[in-house]
Amino acid sequence: MLDSEQPESDEAATDAEQSVRSSYTPPKAGPTPKRSEAESNRRGPYQAPADRKAATRQSKDRDRTDRTRRTEALQRGEEWALPRKDRGQVRALARDVVDSRRSLSEFYLVAVIPIFVLIFLPYASLKLAADALVVVILIIVALEGYMVGRKVEKLARERYPGQSTRGVRMYSAMRGTQMRRLRIPKPRVSPGDTV
Repeated sequence: MLDSEQPESDEAATDAEQSVRSSYTPPKAGPTPKRSEAESNRRGPYQAPADRKAATRQSKDRDRTDRTRRTEALQRGEEWALPRKDRGQVRALARDVVDSRRSLSEFYLVAVIPIFVLIFLPYASLKLAADALVVVILIIVALEGYMVGRKVEKLARERYPGQSTRGVRMYSAMRGTQMRRLRIPKPRVSPGDTV
């Protein structure tokens, strides 16, 4: 019984010794291919277009395809295509929380148009009304931004402990001021969904 256990312990000892040694090289997976085989498997050299116009056109087509692919990936919210400020689980959570609620802040750009009209009219009372409207809009945007930012920060700390929540309040507030259909990346959740 002891003799059958002895070879297993010897193999374990040699494996441990080889993993400790820095000069240990594991065995090869297979024989080295012949030079003719390696050369035939190698990709052929890049063939540049004969004239300059064709090369420029080819380069522009390649750039356009790459831009289109990247833009579509950005719209879908794929991590590799996102700008640095939008990456990470905490930022994705912030986007989902903001996109799952309706807010007045997202319509502030629409309210700016009548304010500009009121400012340029020659009546003093309309200018005072425009000033009051600006103050009301700013208060609404600030309050909603504060509330949603606080909610996102609390959820992020609960769901992703140890991850940085730095700047997530401002990120949430700024996304809340964008009109829903203009948001990038596109919303993944509908208004009213639970996040």
